[in-house]
Amino acid sequence: MRVYLPSTLPRLAAVHAAREAGPAPLAAYAVTPALREWYADGDLEELEYAAMTAAARASLRLLGADPDAPRRRVVLAAEVPDQAVAWARGDASLAADDRALVEVSAPVPWQKIASGHVDDAGAEADIAAAAAALAAADAGDDDARFTVDGAEGHELLWYATQELAHLL
Repeated sequence: MRVYLPSTLPRLAAVHAAREAGPAPLAAYAVTPALREWYADGDLEELEYAAMTAAARASLRLLGADPDAPRRRVVLAAEVPDQAVAWARGDASLAADDRALVEVSAPVPWQKIASGHVDDAGAEADIAAAAAALAAADAGDDDARFTVDGAEGHELLWYATQELAHLL
């Protein structure tokens, strides 16, 4: 199963050094039955994009918790065995991002990471503003929510795993 692991550049450096993402359990995002039901008209590519976008929002939360991390969202796409993935089943009240939320029960070896998706350096100001606005957005502030949503205007760049070391 393809999963999307939210990360940051310092966390990516740790994953690269350890040659695995861990320790388990790991929060990740994937095409789940709940996401399929919510996004009924989407094809697999659109559903995977929705899962990756949810992981990018989770990366923004990681940035909000780490003021020293460079202000660039990072998402790692990985292939993991289906039996290593669990999700919330049958809860229609889940928020859109949570519909894609899964838990990976084992560390993900580096060789199972298919690609990395990272903000361009030119997005750093908008990503910094979004990370700073997260708490207010969570509290219902519409202006802060607009700032956080604005981070999604930046598409993540695709990197092959052998290129990720150049970002560290």
